[in-house]
Amino acid sequence: MIRLDPLPGFNFYIALIEDPDNPLKSAAAMAGAFVLGGFSEATGLESEIQIQEYAAGGVNDRVFRFPSRAAYPNITLSRGVGFSEDLYLWHEGFLKGEGKRRNGLIFLANELRVPIKAWTFENGIPVKWSGPALNASSSATAVEKLEIAHEKLELTLSPGKGLDALSGAIGI
Repeated sequence: MIRLDPLPGFNFYIALIEDPDNPLKSAAAMAGAFVLGGFSEATGLESEIQIQEYAAGGVNDRVFRFPSRAAYPNITLSRGVGFSEDLYLWHEGFLKGEGKRRNGLIFLANELRVPIKAWTFENGIPVKWSGPALNASSSATAVEKLEIAHEKLELTLSPGKGLDALSGAIGI
């Protein structure tokens, strides 16, 4: 009998796709060429359906509720500060009015680092970058955070969806 344990939340990695219209770059992102490593936390993998309420005249025992628009909170990525400046430079591009939106992939992997689930976000904008809190009396790791606003979040790889679904979602 095969035992299917829940996946641990610490085995994940993230890739940003610089040009979603270029299939070769998308394939490279999937293979790890644009993987942004070393993240200690990724939050905001959520979606919500907003509800439109309608109170019908003469029907006083209920309020009718209908599904409306989808809403997605910002994704926040946290990692220890290293020598790479890629997150800040992406944000700085928008500060200068020269920024470019990016699509991204967030992979959840098993113990062998094989991706089991993947979420894609579309048209990401780095809306907030936070540098490390510097404190000489603490030995904590210096952490930077990047908050990404996006238009859509979709589960594109799971045991029920094959790699072909992921390939189609990122345009290869």
